[in-house]
Amino acid sequence: MRAVIQRVKTASVTVNGNKISEIQHGLCVLVGIAHDDTESDADFIVKKITTLKLWDADGKPWKLNVKDAGYEVLSVSQFTLYAQTGKGAKPDFHLAMNGALSLPFYQSFLDKLRSLLEADKVKDGEFGAMMDVGIVNDGPVTILLDSRERK
Repeated sequence: MRAVIQRVKTASVTVNGNKISEIQHGLCVLVGIAHDDTESDADFIVKKITTLKLWDADGKPWKLNVKDAGYEVLSVSQFTLYAQTGKGAKPDFHLAMNGALSLPFYQSFLDKLRSLLEADKVKDGEFGAMMDVGIVNDGPVTILLDSRERK
């Protein structure tokens, strides 16, 4: 499982011209699910999202996580994080979990996230839709996570 975590001042998702989700201050997280991911992979990513200390406190950097800061998370499912581009110019997505399996996996991921944060602090896009994701990156601070690279 992969995640691109962006510390944001604002983030939103628009589908077909309608804003369906929006947060103020927090994390915009792009989430990719591999064809062989397990609940353990989701648990690792959820724990990192909720515990990474990405905000300052009392003039000291990297002291607060999203929960401690009282901020929100906007999660966006993005299978393209598993694009393979080694051959030719057309991306290959065979490492991503197919849609029928990834939807319940992604929903379980969101449930885990909501169980560790206040449920109303977790927003998401529209699974499988073409989305316009708008962010104002704060910093910028962008962290890449891959559950296969636990060390």
